[in-house]
Amino acid sequence: MANERKIVNDPVFGFINIPAGLMLDIISHPLLQRLTRIKQMGLSSVVYPGAQHTRFQHSLGAFYLMSEAITQLRAKGNEITPEESDGVLAAILLHDIGHGPFSHVLEDTLVKGVSHEEISLLLMQRMNEEMNGQLDTAMLIFKDEYPKKFLHQLVSGQLDMDRLDYLRRDSFYTGVTEGNIGSARIIKMLNVKDDHLAIESKGIYSIENFLTARRLMYWQVYLHKTSVACERMLISSLLRAKELASKGVELFASPALRFFLYNNIEINGFYHHPDCLENFIQLDDNDIWTALKVWSTHSDIVLSTLSRDMINRNIFKVETSSTPVSKERIANLIKEISQSLHIKEEEADYLVSTPSIEKNMYDPADDSIDIIYKDGNIKNIAEASDMLNISLLSKKVKKYYLCYQRLA
Repeated sequence: MANERKIVNDPVFGFINIPAGLMLDIISHPLLQRLTRIKQMGLSSVVYPGAQHTRFQHSLGAFYLMSEAITQLRAKGNEITPEESDGVLAAILLHDIGHGPFSHVLEDTLVKGVSHEEISLLLMQRMNEEMNGQLDTAMLIFKDEYPKKFLHQLVSGQLDMDRLDYLRRDSFYTGVTEGNIGSARIIKMLNVKDDHLAIESKGIYSIENFLTARRLMYWQVYLHKTSVACERMLISSLLRAKELASKGVELFASPALRFFLYNNIEINGFYHHPDCLENFIQLDDNDIWTALKVWSTHSDIVLSTLSRDMINRNIFKVETSSTPVSKERIANLIKEISQSLHIKEEEADYLVSTPSIEKNMYDPADDSIDIIYKDGNIKNIAEASDMLNISLLSKKVKKYYLCYQRLA
């Protein structure tokens, strides 16, 4: 029967039960199935070849963890109605639906000032109309407009099911075992105090491990210098393609990619022009890789060099520093690349990139992690931990990257 429940065998969490009805309808929907064609970790596979899993797999994992969290919170006397349960489960399934290929690369190149959260909400609204309002509660929870605030925290917060899944899943697929977290233990320790998520005091060591693992995964995996360099190459490729398109140069592209290359799209376009959302829905990783393969033989030296090197994994050379790169060094590199490839210096500028990235382990201003004791008292993790203090937890680390074209 088409409407019977499904069981998915997940390599991280084992068997995931998907009940018939709303949950199965969401998972089967083309907008969620699109995430099967978008990798969760973007270009991280250039460093960790196993990082080939998709955003769809991540969404299923987060759904499983949310189911576990609901069971645990109910067992401790916290009321979550069937409608609220469906709402928060739907919200976590759909939390990443607005991601484009390579995530933030798209936000920096083909569309301007449009976050994946905004697009997620637009797509949820579309699905909600198709489903006759069955996603009303999910959207209120997603937007943090539902009266029970702890439900939103389960979807988006310091200890949300999104983070608990992607840290565990990305650790599994990359093989970086130091990033593994005790997601089951953290969920068993969850409780609610004054409409705010809290962790029982005996779970404090799991939280310490979670925060340190998160810091390690960011610097060792997500912000690995080679991944950063590869991402800058893709950004440069798309920006160069967009510049050529603006000059009327004919470029190979799928219809969806062509729409964004040959039109300047900002957030207003998504709200007022249906073509924006329709073309965005058709975009996935395959559009970008196919274009890069064809562009690798284009007559434009900048576009062909970047595209060919992306395809063949000839990644920018990269250096990291705790201080900004000098303007003289950048100018010298641009001049050297310009002379070597026989291109103008303004064109060689596409082959040098100097991003800087700042990250901390924990931001108490964002959403505090509270520890609840048996007597009902609550302490912030920074006060409760004997290993981590607020200065260590919230200390921002900033790295400066210099990424540039390798020359023979």
